[in-house]
Amino acid sequence: MRFCTQRAINAESLYILGDLSDAWLGDDDDSDIAELLKSEIKKLTDAGVKVFIMVGNRDFLMGQQFAADCQCTLLADPSVIDLYGQSVLLMHGDSLCTEDAEYMAFRAQIRNPDMQQVLLSKSLDERRGIAKMLREKSRSANATKTEDIMDVTPSEVVKALNEHNVDIMIHGHTHRPAIHNLIVDSADAKRYVLGDWDKQGWCITASKDKSLELSLESFDI
Repeated sequence: MRFCTQRAINAESLYILGDLSDAWLGDDDDSDIAELLKSEIKKLTDAGVKVFIMVGNRDFLMGQQFAADCQCTLLADPSVIDLYGQSVLLMHGDSLCTEDAEYMAFRAQIRNPDMQQVLLSKSLDERRGIAKMLREKSRSANATKTEDIMDVTPSEVVKALNEHNVDIMIHGHTHRPAIHNLIVDSADAKRYVLGDWDKQGWCITASKDKSLELSLESFDI
């Protein structure tokens, strides 16, 4: 709420790259946190801020009704946007973690529209139970995985940059905030990674100067 009222309200646009919530049960979610998220984003859009949301692995059931309620725009994963004349690739980031075969199989399931409809056909209480079970299963599985498996696969980063003909990528998911300087086909490239919001929040600001300037920032929450 502080970020929205103190920072995002002054922006031209706000891009949220997935996992806005720990578990989004569907656009019919009537929980206090779901109502709060919708209310805060609607305040931004009412004030003229353009808000774009890309779903992640925790809020993959966020859909068009949510977008309509908040007057925001859902972004496909991946998406290339124009930031002051510079093409930038936005991703949630989980599709880059191809070394984690178990997770990639799970991702294929939850991103399947038929599977999503099966989940949405269940009651909210049933979905809450499923979400709790999935989070516990994820924590248990991650505890036994090596750090490199849960990070992005370098070759997938290069592949994505080449496929979209860009030299700047921004993503989240891995919870490893950093700015990586890369060489892709003899040209300079950069990968910006957002951090998880826990004791600190993270954002990247883009400002127009003589050239595009991106800044990775953290702040206490």
